[in-house]
Amino acid sequence: MAHPLTNAQIADSLEELGDLYELDGADRHRVLAYRRAARAIRESSASVAALVGEGRARELPGIGQTLEAKIGDLLAYGEIPAAVALKQRYPAGVIALTRLPGIGPKRARALFTDLGIDSPAALRAAAAAGRLRTERGFGPKFEANVLAATAQELTGGPSRVLLPRALELGEELVAGLLDSGPPAANAQIAGSARRMVEAVGDLDLVATADDPAALADAFAALPQIEVVLQSGPAAVRARTHMGLDVDLRLARPAEHGNLLQHFTGSAQHNEALRADARARGYHVSEHGVSEEASGRLHTFAEEQGVYSLLGYRPIPPELRENRGELQAAREHGPGLPELVRERDVRGDLHCHTVASDGRAQIEEMALAAAARGYEYLAITDHSASHGFGKAVSPAQLRDQIERIHRLNSSGLGIRLLAGSEVNILPDGSLDYDDDLLGELDWVIASIHTSFRLSEQRMTERLVSAMRHPAVDAIAHPTGRLIEQRPSYALDRETLFEVAAQTGTFLEINANPLRRDLSEQDARAAAQAGVLLVVNSDAHSTEMLALLRYGIATARRGWLRAADVANTRSWEELQRMGKRGRRMPPAS
Repeated sequence: MAHPLTNAQIADSLEELGDLYELDGADRHRVLAYRRAARAIRESSASVAALVGEGRARELPGIGQTLEAKIGDLLAYGEIPAAVALKQRYPAGVIALTRLPGIGPKRARALFTDLGIDSPAALRAAAAAGRLRTERGFGPKFEANVLAATAQELTGGPSRVLLPRALELGEELVAGLLDSGPPAANAQIAGSARRMVEAVGDLDLVATADDPAALADAFAALPQIEVVLQSGPAAVRARTHMGLDVDLRLARPAEHGNLLQHFTGSAQHNEALRADARARGYHVSEHGVSEEASGRLHTFAEEQGVYSLLGYRPIPPELRENRGELQAAREHGPGLPELVRERDVRGDLHCHTVASDGRAQIEEMALAAAARGYEYLAITDHSASHGFGKAVSPAQLRDQIERIHRLNSSGLGIRLLAGSEVNILPDGSLDYDDDLLGELDWVIASIHTSFRLSEQRMTERLVSAMRHPAVDAIAHPTGRLIEQRPSYALDRETLFEVAAQTGTFLEINANPLRRDLSEQDARAAAQAGVLLVVNSDAHSTEMLALLRYGIATARRGWLRAADVANTRSWEELQRMGKRGRRMPPAS
């Protein structure tokens, strides 16, 4: 092939073609097909150019005959003919306009054809000169938003990879090392991925073997590796086909614990650990712990040896952020909390079916939840004014309630709760009437529209919903999308105070794109007396497993099982929340 491009380059070309088609007014499904294909290519751990050469490109999700041919043209000639034709009509800067918040393809096309604006820089210049405020369809508010959006675009940092994809790649690499490396090799994920952060900029692996050089050779030969950037006797740095850099750290088995502790981090945790160790006559590094007085070097096969020597109880990786964990873990300290575990959760209180934007029937979700060992599952399809995709009308919700009651009598092996994810309107009201809400077992309210209200109005909106007697919980309370959209303006102190006062649960949404509440917010909420619920927000049976990432957030927020309401039975959970305040006391 004339142009053996990387996965990222192929994905960029398909995304660009999709953007050009959208600018040109193509069918929405055609545009989405190119974006889905680009995402599959970007996330592939194998070389897509190699797959095309082997005639296997259609093994990738979303790649059919037409896309395979376009990728073939790209690899053969360095460009896609359809994209070349469209670029003659729309300069590259016009595509960049579509990616700015609040613009999109229609406005970008209007800016270009009506005003001659062909790039974010030209748009910012027009806004700064006051040219947009008098143009029909734009105005002063749009002009102000442009200045904010283009400033953010110019200062944005490099993108990061969400944790699930990083873990998947890391697990592939570890498995490859164990399969192809020298005998007695050991490898595991370290760094921020081991600490279960939300997104990672690169991946750290720690590996030990009697022959580290042979292990380095095995790593370089793995099919996920695109290119080795640096290689030495103790470390290899490489780039994978999905564009994520990987650092492999090598040592002999007796030093594995030291290496793992050091490269798990975080940098702040390690710095505080070293400072405390120096004060007591020790020096800590990835090579071992040395005694200042005698010069003796201590190495450990297990990382807890490092902590024990320095006088600490075990510290879970999720807590290693220098947020008080070292002081709490000291042998005479107060002790770390026993963190919540995934197996502590007894039910999921947020999921969707085909009635709204899910992909499975109620029965399928129920059986999948029962297979996970859950005692209960709330069906919470979107309410009438959700605004994105299919929603459930009041009449349809009443039919769904009756269906759930019938299913509960059919022996599914799990208790189904008739619920709804109700939209909180800009004035704080809900989009179902109180009588219908009163028929539900579980109401989780959320914001899906009007994100740009002021802090005061957004806080009042949530407070109003929490004071509603039917609202059991608030879903994804801050509205953020990791690496895509920041939280809306919100007075968190008031949010937590009112949640505690009213007995309203706040959610940790486990969707890896959300993880909302964040770890910091979850810890602050628990300290304010709020009970949390950790939910998957599953839109398919497979997505129930995303609960793992909500539990990771809870653990990083120092939460115990006692802080998470859905670690209880359904009857216990009801007594702890707002419904418990309405129930008569047990006789």
